[in-house]
Amino acid sequence: MLRNVVTRGVTGVCHASIVRVPLLRPSQKAPRLLYTRPIVLNAQIPHEINYTQRRTLANVGQLSESGETIYALSTAPGRAAIAIVRVSGPACLQVYNALCPDGKPKEGIRRERPPLKKRALVRTLRDPSQPSRVLDSSAMVIFFGGPYSATGENVLELHIHGGTATVKAVLEAIPRCADPGRIRYAEAGEFTRRAFENKKLEMGEVEALGDILSAETEQQRLAAIAANSKVLTARYDDWRKQLVETRGEMEALIDFSEDQHFDESPATLLSNMTTLVKDMLHSIKNHESASYRGELLKRGIRISLLGPPNAGKSSLLNLLVGREASIVSQEAGTTRDVIEVSLDIKGYLCTFADTAGLRTSSSKSTIDPHSTIGAIEQEGIRRAKAKASESNIIIAMASVEPNTSSDGYDIVYDSETLELASRAEQALVIINKCDRLPSDTLDTLISNFKTNVLSKISGKQLPIRTISCQAASQEESSHYSSITGLTDDLVNIFKSLTHLPLEMQDLLGVTERQRQLLLECSVHLRNFLGEAEEIRGDCDIVLAAEHLRSAASCLARITGRGLAGDIEEVLGVVFEKFCVGK
Repeated sequence: MLRNVVTRGVTGVCHASIVRVPLLRPSQKAPRLLYTRPIVLNAQIPHEINYTQRRTLANVGQLSESGETIYALSTAPGRAAIAIVRVSGPACLQVYNALCPDGKPKEGIRRERPPLKKRALVRTLRDPSQPSRVLDSSAMVIFFGGPYSATGENVLELHIHGGTATVKAVLEAIPRCADPGRIRYAEAGEFTRRAFENKKLEMGEVEALGDILSAETEQQRLAAIAANSKVLTARYDDWRKQLVETRGEMEALIDFSEDQHFDESPATLLSNMTTLVKDMLHSIKNHESASYRGELLKRGIRISLLGPPNAGKSSLLNLLVGREASIVSQEAGTTRDVIEVSLDIKGYLCTFADTAGLRTSSSKSTIDPHSTIGAIEQEGIRRAKAKASESNIIIAMASVEPNTSSDGYDIVYDSETLELASRAEQALVIINKCDRLPSDTLDTLISNFKTNVLSKISGKQLPIRTISCQAASQEESSHYSSITGLTDDLVNIFKSLTHLPLEMQDLLGVTERQRQLLLECSVHLRNFLGEAEEIRGDCDIVLAAEHLRSAASCLARITGRGLAGDIEEVLGVVFEKFCVGK
């Protein structure tokens, strides 16, 4: 039977040719085909078809709705053993037939069979314009029929030899396999975008996939894997549905309160809604906190090295990095600008900033505090303070130096550095050049430093670590182990900044974009509470319902499945971060 509708019980018209599809017996629980040789000719698929009908159309390879076929190199460019070229769209079979032509035996071209779905086949790839010209003599071809593919469309993967010339020849041949205008090179993230549009991925999974692709450290990888689930999307969608239902109840009060009897009084209904919104606000606060921790893992933990000139900041940075990232000299004040170096410390991405030496009139420094501070040094100090204000951790450097007025030693420090450290989220005081004193004398000096300096300047006891950069650079065992201990101290601080309970690990997937929308949502929810908790009881139900609508809209924009007007802009921002071929 011929039908101009590809669904059972759904009206719609195909825009090209008539479609012959297998009819389904409605009385059966599991649909069974009455006849099994459907024919589909260039049909566009109505949006109203259900999942079962999409499966039927997938059997004949006509699922793509965009009409365009895209292709790209999915592996890194450059010489390699294997390169993978991915093709997605309605012209996949046309590309396959053109690259693997069914030639005549007398021409010396071996006949190729049509691709079997999800089967790896070894084929000879040929130039579609000159079938006698071989592009790759032994390529592995895999065909995935939609919707059972990564993008939800027909997908063809060509696993070819990774030589630069071979990859170039195959990529140049693919556009000649189909009619002009039907196939083009993919844009960045376009394969993933098609997967999202065909509901193969949720927005949370898409953003987590981006984090997986960009992960550089072990902690970034673990956080991305924890976030790569549908838990967050399901939670936000559940919140949105609760708000929609609550808004519906409020609008029912607006429209029918005068002529209908409700099981609950308006006051009781508003009280229940208020409880729901308060619980939601508490959960949103947890998500915002988790977002901050997740961003630290993704973007890296920022650490500033502050202290007076010649305290050993550059030497410590070079020891941590393992190379000469900063100039080290006995001359004080050699660092004028901020030098930043990224480093992986036991799976945590960190960015260390070596800054200019700070000195003020209250500093106890090796340089005369009354000496003139030049314009360049003043600018370096300003930049150092600005960098410290942006940092998650401040390492306040001090050093053991000879006392100029006696034969003893003092701990040289900068008071403003210690004040900045006391206000930081996390801080650590490091005393350098401790190899100049015996351990008992050093302990006495540190005890006096804690009592007379730290307690008065910072107002709290900051943790102290003693090191000797010069001795550690010469790999003296006792002092080299102090650098290892410093690394362990930093890792413990990293853990305290990023730790989440096991049951909240999926919240590491909350991105900055989602956090901003959650903040906006919480504003609307608080506005709702302000209306619902009017002291006089004259709540404006219409305005309260509008606040719920705005909050639900924010949640819909998080999941990417809402009808918000700026959803296309949101998708553009997310997918442009992907590489081409993904």
